[in-house]
Amino acid sequence: MRILSNIATVAGIAGVVICLLAGVIRLMGDYYFVGFEILTLFNIGVAAMVFSCLLKLEYIVYSLKR
Repeated sequence: MRILSNIATVAGIAGVVICLLAGVIRLMGDYYFVGFEILTLFNIGVAAMVFSCLLKLEYIVYSLKR
């Protein structure tokens, strides 16, 4: 079940990186990056971080049941 925690960590880091990337690109004045709208990339980053939180929560619940 440790793999669940590792996947959550990777998803969280990826989400933060995607959000930061979207923010920097938007601050540079662009609305699109590689064919995607910046707001879409930001939403993908937020979704990855939420997914990470849910996986971490599931890992904690599983650990407490043991």
